This record gives sequence, structure tokens and C-alpha cells, in this order.
Amino acid sequence: MAQTCEMKLLGAPGSVFVTRVKFALKLKCIEYEYIEEDLRNKSELLRTSSPIIQQVPVLFHANEQPMIESLAILEYLDEIQPYVHPLLPSNPSDRAQCRNLAYTFDTQYHPLTKEFLITREGERREELKRLIIERYVMLEEAFVKLSKGKPFFGGDDIGYLDIVLGSFLGWFKLNGTVFGLNMIDEARTPKLTEWVRRMWSHEVTKSMIPSHEIHMKFLNMLQA
Repeated sequence: MAQTCEMKLLGAPGSVFVTRVKFALKLKCIEYEYIEEDLRNKSELLRTSSPIIQQVPVLFHANEQPMIESLAILEYLDEIQPYVHPLLPSNPSDRAQCRNLAYTFDTQYHPLTKEFLITREGERREELKRLIIERYVMLEEAFVKLSKGKPFFGGDDIGYLDIVLGSFLGWFKLNGTVFGLNMIDEARTPKLTEWVRRMWSHEVTKSMIPSHEIHMKFLNMLQA
């Protein structure tokens, strides 16, 4: 008889927040069952397990309550599997800095990019483009400070912030090729440009980032 996975992940293709959780599960060598959700026709499982926001990802683990919000799930996985590829730094101050930047990215960076993708009014798009580029210059400064001269935000290997930001790698590429929005650029953000190359060369990244076609389908759903 096949063994049942005690961990299940409810997600949707193209979602960066689901990609984050998959990334962490892979790094920590945690087996799980993946359940794909159709966000245009939400299932009863999603409505009951995430009744307020009705968004993916949702993580189910044994008899625990369903867990939502990708950042909280990453920390949960780090706590239950602390000795396999630790994600957050051991120093409390460094952990706080990581959490702060992750929250800032999700609340100030991502909404601007999402608005840019779905906005058709030309003047507003140009304003958003300027604001996004300014923020990624600030992100360059944060990388220099937090990485402390090492190749990743997490130091010598991928950590919490690398997953949080790295889940957007496919969208970075799509924004550049389709919309001409290069948030990370050799001239403005040389350190982040090097970081992107290192992330793409990592074996886990190659298997985790959805294809261009999947991102386009997700974008079409957002625009609709």
C-alpha cells in the first residue's frame, strides 16, 4: 500500500507565493502531495481552509490547522525542520531584518508590479515603471547590506529572502521581454544582476520556477 503524505500543498501554477513554498519544501527535502487549484472556479477545499482571503498557498500538515500566507508557511517549515537547510539566520537581529524586507517586498514592491501588469493607461504605467525602478535600486542597497559580501541574501547558499524574491525570477524575465520593464539591470543594480545569475544557476531554482507559458496564462487571468 502506498504511504500517504502527511503534508499537502494547495496551489495554482504561476503563483509566486506557491512557488515560494515549493522552493522551501524542496530545499528541506520534505515530501508532500500537491493539489492544484483553479482560481477562476474556487474549490470547496480552498473556501473552507482559507475562508477569509480564499487564496493559495494553503499548507496542510497532519492534524494541524490549515496554514495560509507564504511568509508564515516558510517560517513554519523552518521551525519544524531546523537542521535541514536553515532558511532564517540564527542571529535575532538578522532574522528581524529578513522578515522586515520580506514584508516590505510583499506590501510595497509586489503591488506596484501587479498594478503595472494590469494597467492599460499609458501615463500611469510610466509612473509605475519609474517607482518600480527606484525601489529596485533601494533593493540593491539592501542586498549589499544583508548579504555581507556573500553570494546570496542568505549568505553562502539560498536562504529565506532568496526564496521570497527568487520566486519572482520568472516574472522578472517576463516583465523585461514582454513589457520592457527591467527592474534588475546591470547598470543600476549590478549586485542584484549577479544574484539573479547565481539564482538561475542553482539546481533547485531550475526545477521550481514556472515556465514563461505558465506565467503568461496566469497574467491573462489577472488581466481578465
